Amino acid sequence: MELVLLLLIAGFCIAYRSNQAANVAGTAKYISNQAKEIYDKVAPFSYKQMRAKIKELGEDYSPKEYLTQIGLIAGFASVVSYLYFYNPLITLIYAGLASFAVPYLAFLRSKRVYSEYVFEQIQTYTTNVIMEFNTTQSFVKSLEGVRDSGILEDPVLSDVKTMIDMSYTNGTIDQSIAYFDERYPYYMVKNMHQLFYQITKEGARDSGESLENMSLDIDALVEGVYRDRMDRQNFHTRFLTFGIALFFLVMAMQFLLGKDSYIKLLDMWYVDILLHGIILINCYFLLSGEKYYNENVGVE
Repeated sequence: MELVLLLLIAGFCIAYRSNQAANVAGTAKYISNQAKEIYDKVAPFSYKQMRAKIKELGEDYSPKEYLTQIGLIAGFASVVSYLYFYNPLITLIYAGLASFAVPYLAFLRSKRVYSEYVFEQIQTYTTNVIMEFNTTQSFVKSLEGVRDSGILEDPVLSDVKTMIDMSYTNGTIDQSIAYFDERYPYYMVKNMHQLFYQITKEGARDSGESLENMSLDIDALVEGVYRDRMDRQNFHTRFLTFGIALFFLVMAMQFLLGKDSYIKLLDMWYVDILLHGIILINCYFLLSGEKYYNENVGVE
C-alpha cells in the first residue's frame, strides 16, 4: 500500500512539473528581461560603453561560461563550508552567497580587458602622432593624419577628434592637450604632449632628435607595462593557489584533533564565530587580490 501511495505521489509530481515547465521558462525569460531593463537604467554610462566594447572584441563571457563559473564557485564554497561546519543549511547559504561573487569577478575582468585594449590604442596613438609630425611638422595636422588613417578605434578615436575640434576652436593646443591628458593619464601621453607643447611654443627648428628619443622612451615604457602584465599573471596564479590552500587548513585541524572531537567543538558558539570569521577573511583576501590583479592594468 505504501509503495502504491509513493508511486501515485511521484506520478503527480512528474505531471505537475511537466505542466509547469512552460510557465517556468516564461517566468525566467521575463525575469531576465526585467533585469536587463533595470541594468540599462541604473548602470553607469561609462560601464555600458566598456561592456559594449568588450562584446565587440569578443571577450565577453557567454551564458554557458557564466553558469560554469557559478557552478564551480558555488561547488567550491559548498565543499569548504561543509568541511568547516558539517551543516547542510550553512552549506547552502555559503553556496548561494558565493554565486553572487561571479558578477563582481566578471566586472573586474571586463575592466582589465578594457584597460589593456585602451593601452594598446594609446600606444598606437603616441607612436603614430610622432611619425606624422616628422612629415607635417604640425601637431594638429599630425592628429588629423592619425584620425584619417583608420588605425584608431573608439573611445580614443573620438577623443582625438575632440582634440582637433578644440584646437581649431581655441586657436591653441593647450586645452586639447589638457583634455586628453586628463582622459588618459599615462606617462607616455603626458611626456609626448609636453614635448609637442614645447616644440610649438618655443618654435624648435630641429625636433627630429627629440622625437626620436621620445619614441625610444615610449618603447621602454611599453616594454615595462608588458613585463608588469606578465609579472601580474605569475603573481595571480601563485596568489590563487595560496588563497585556496588557506581554506583547507581546517582539514589539518581535523586531522590533529580527530573528526569526532572537531564536531564536538562545533557545539561551542564561539568556535562557530571563529570559523565564520576565518572564511570571511579568506574571501576578502581573495577578492582583494583579484581587484589588484584586474585594476590599473597598463598604467605605468
